[in-house]
Amino acid sequence: MLRTHTCGQLRKSDVGTEVTLCGWVESKRDHGGAVFIDLRDRYGLTQVVVGPPEAGSELIDEAGRVASESVILIRGKVTDRLEGKVNEKLATGEIEVRSSHFEILNSCETPPFTPSQSDLPGEDLRLKYRFLDLRRGEMQRAMFLRSKIVKSMRDYFEKHDFIDVETPILGRSTPEGARDYLVPSRVHPTSFYALPQSPQLYKQILMVAGFDRYVQVAKCFRDEDLRADRQPEFTQLDVEMSFVDADDVMGLIDGLVAESAKAVLGKEISTPLPRMTYSEAMRRFGSDAPDLRFGMEIVDITSIAKKTEFRVFRGTADSGGFVRGIAVKDAASKYSRRQIDELTEYVKGDFGAKGLAWFRVEDDGTLWSPISKNFDPEHLAEIKTLLAGEPGDLLMFLADTWEVTCKGLAGLRKRLAGELGLIDKDALHCSWVTEFPMFDRDEESGRWVAMHHPFTAPLTSDLPLLEEDPQDCRAQAYDLVINGSEAGGGTIRIHDPATQSKVFDLLGIDEETAEDRFGFLLNALKYGAPPHGGIALGIDRWVMLFAGLENIREVIAFPKTQKATDLMTEAPGQVDKEQLAELQLRTVKAKKD
Repeated sequence: MLRTHTCGQLRKSDVGTEVTLCGWVESKRDHGGAVFIDLRDRYGLTQVVVGPPEAGSELIDEAGRVASESVILIRGKVTDRLEGKVNEKLATGEIEVRSSHFEILNSCETPPFTPSQSDLPGEDLRLKYRFLDLRRGEMQRAMFLRSKIVKSMRDYFEKHDFIDVETPILGRSTPEGARDYLVPSRVHPTSFYALPQSPQLYKQILMVAGFDRYVQVAKCFRDEDLRADRQPEFTQLDVEMSFVDADDVMGLIDGLVAESAKAVLGKEISTPLPRMTYSEAMRRFGSDAPDLRFGMEIVDITSIAKKTEFRVFRGTADSGGFVRGIAVKDAASKYSRRQIDELTEYVKGDFGAKGLAWFRVEDDGTLWSPISKNFDPEHLAEIKTLLAGEPGDLLMFLADTWEVTCKGLAGLRKRLAGELGLIDKDALHCSWVTEFPMFDRDEESGRWVAMHHPFTAPLTSDLPLLEEDPQDCRAQAYDLVINGSEAGGGTIRIHDPATQSKVFDLLGIDEETAEDRFGFLLNALKYGAPPHGGIALGIDRWVMLFAGLENIREVIAFPKTQKATDLMTEAPGQVDKEQLAELQLRTVKAKKD
């Protein structure tokens, strides 16, 4: 090793020791005849003094010229800092190293930004120079946290007799939901591999093979339009178990959540984690990933709306729509008419709502609003009672379809909680949402699509609904929710060919297509497939939530932008014509509309 110690290791007990340190120059200060250097590595920071009598003028001059972020090696003796110069903010703050040898291992050009600067540049510049950005303490702490979380996961599953099995990256393109990333085969011209959206099919086959308990930290790929919290490649903890039901899987993950929170954050999480069905989550919170760190539950007043003379409420209710609202505690004095107008534009622009109705609960308990004259006093009293309104509260309502009221009120609830400071940033609230619908309607084609994936088993009690009424069929599906974000999702799988064929029929996957795309799985299910199920936990999302961050790119060493590009390596990029020729491919520019 070039160094004897790290830059975060030396303490007062090391005074008098001859040491060699290597690291990056975070900053330097020339004090006229002596140069003070803050030397940094991932372990910490040590103050180095290059000055007499240990160093001669030539060495002092060289230290004075060294650029920030250059890599240097120093040798010297550990000494006490001068009285009054102790830095209590540093673990090494009681000592300094008096350097007798100074060597520049690699000088640094003037960087576009420095890891120690307080005002961060734009994210694009940070991603372009990710090697500089990753030197920042915040980024390194995120990477250490990620490593610690993954280790805690591996340790937990090893204790529970799981076997870590790697599954292929190059596989078969299968219609599982998102668009596949395709990889052309040189050996088999005009044929393509697909990068895995998940190890779903392989892990099911491992259950047929009798491996019983499988786990893997798996890379997954989806070629889809990105949102702020999505990446084209991501990492998940993939789990599958045989001879289990949904309660078994959720119970196992309850233990993982509790152990990880304790080991990584020192937080106590009570188990079993609370559970609610999908229908309850949508009714109470308008979201299948509700944030339970605050209240503001949604209340349905459609029955009252049918009795009022207010045309917006009455018309919506009579036409089969819904009138639903939330009570925002002690918010009446905090939102002006202009701010409420801004909230109205928010629900209209982001969620397609027609408008936002509101009432203020006055000091005498009555409801007031520009629209309150359209309501009989008894109807206003009923509304206040249903929402448990108290003086100073603000009651807000949407009148629209079920979908719009869910999305609009969920978005409004989240925005108001943030603006009013209702969210405890240190809380880690974990819960389950269960019994999702098996199917959803594709808006464009009108066809049934799988809410999770085509291999999800329906609730046993709902099996007849596959033929009678697929819309009401519920799945043996469960999502782990942490602080209002989906942190994992799983299902019990279909393990008999007959049920799988029925589901394929509903999804419009004919027998020939099913055999072509999933033949290997369907074949395996004929050879003694056990009941099985599992879950995939989003490691990137876990780290983001455990770290209390809001940008998933902050916890990935080399992330892609929202346009799926790597600004550092400039991927994706062009390839040589010779490479395309080997693959028997050519590129064609898309025609403009």
